[in-house]
Amino acid sequence: MNDTREQPAPGAQEHRWSRRLVLWAAVLTLANVLADVVIGSPMMVLPQLLDHFDTDQVAWLNASAMLAGAVWSPLLAKSSDIFGKRRILVGTLLLACAGALVCLAAPNVGIFLVGRFLQGAAFAAVFLTVALIRQICAPRVAMAVVGLVTSGSSVVGIVEPFLMRPVIDVFGYRSVFVVAALLAAVAALCVRSFIPESPIRGSGRIDVRGALLLGGGLGAVLAYPSLASDLGWLSWGMIALLAAGVAALAGWALLALRVDEPVIDIRALSRPILLTLLALVLAAGSFRSMLQLTSVIAQVPPELGLGYGLGDGEAVAVLLATPNLGIVIGGLCAGWLAGRFGPALPLLGGIALGAVATFAMLAGVATLPLAIACGAMLGLAAGAIGASGYNLATSVEAPERQGTTAGLVSVVLALGSVVVNIAGGEVLKATIVPGTFADGAPVSTATGVYLYVAMAGVLFTLAAVPATLLARGRPAAPAGPGAPRRPATPVVSR
Repeated sequence: MNDTREQPAPGAQEHRWSRRLVLWAAVLTLANVLADVVIGSPMMVLPQLLDHFDTDQVAWLNASAMLAGAVWSPLLAKSSDIFGKRRILVGTLLLACAGALVCLAAPNVGIFLVGRFLQGAAFAAVFLTVALIRQICAPRVAMAVVGLVTSGSSVVGIVEPFLMRPVIDVFGYRSVFVVAALLAAVAALCVRSFIPESPIRGSGRIDVRGALLLGGGLGAVLAYPSLASDLGWLSWGMIALLAAGVAALAGWALLALRVDEPVIDIRALSRPILLTLLALVLAAGSFRSMLQLTSVIAQVPPELGLGYGLGDGEAVAVLLATPNLGIVIGGLCAGWLAGRFGPALPLLGGIALGAVATFAMLAGVATLPLAIACGAMLGLAAGAIGASGYNLATSVEAPERQGTTAGLVSVVLALGSVVVNIAGGEVLKATIVPGTFADGAPVSTATGVYLYVAMAGVLFTLAAVPATLLARGRPAAPAGPGAPRRPATPVVSR
């Protein structure tokens, strides 16, 4: 088994921390902040959007950008391996800027959704920054920087409501899209001005038909659980959407086995990559669902006597902000540890910490100090899992395919988050207490909340199985002197 500290990619420019590397990390973190703003900020003005467009389609307005991100990801990931990570990242940011401007000027909900589709390209920023870092930095430094840029944007989750709310109050819902457009434009300019191009590129062409089938299939399959809870699980439209998604994915799989250069080469997915993806889909669903549950029970006053509830003024704000701070710290620590011991151990540690925090929430749902502690632990786990997942998947892949692999990690993280969040939501819906409300919303029984927590804990436990196999095997990147790989084409950055 090779050492996890593989040889740097040809052309890697940074082998240690420096002022230039700090600047790169800051710029790429700014690019990743855009993804959080695109997904999260419009939800702060959801009532105004529904009123302005005279629609009740909350699900479409809520999920459109993330679903669009699933459609964009395969095409952008493969393109980055061929044309260069920086070039595609700049293009992605400009697409998101154009989408924000379309949303700003949209006269009806149809045009607005077109804008959200373009904005969804920002979803790719995270995996593009990861793949770029892996090629412009030596591995040990790269893993630490990956931890920083994948988790540093979570700081936005702490300060965004306080910064955006006054702006929205003064300028209305359109201010959200003005901010998103300006942020995307500034990020694109900074990336183009300060970040070097990736020195390694793959050869060949892009299988556009396969990318459309894969992206469209993923978007449709993710759309079904995202939208069906509001539009009807067995409605003809939703069933048709799910069937179309499954058919598209089946068509992509058949095509990928027939063409020479598929958008994702199924035959090249090694055991370590498959184990990593399995661990991530389970763990991502677990911690995202627990963060969702925390936001729900935080609004339930203990005075309702349901056996749970944490509603307690300013303390609730601490409860909701703590996980975001934990994500930043967890990502930084996991990146630092990955540079010294490999990313498999931090991944397993994050999953184990998440499992402990989840099961502790069985008591924490009714005890605010314990809930805050569990929220901090879940944030640490989420940051470690995200950073370690990207580091591990890209470290066991040849450099000329790291963009595609990082994109696959992003899609898997989104898939786990959507599916388990929806499943948890259905558990809460099935156990609603008739005639009982908190802040105008119906609340569930304590049994429903405990079932929700138990489900997330079991998923964390299952995720620990492939993570343990990875930690025992300690897979390494196929980048050593004797490691087999397809020829890569070094390209001088312009």
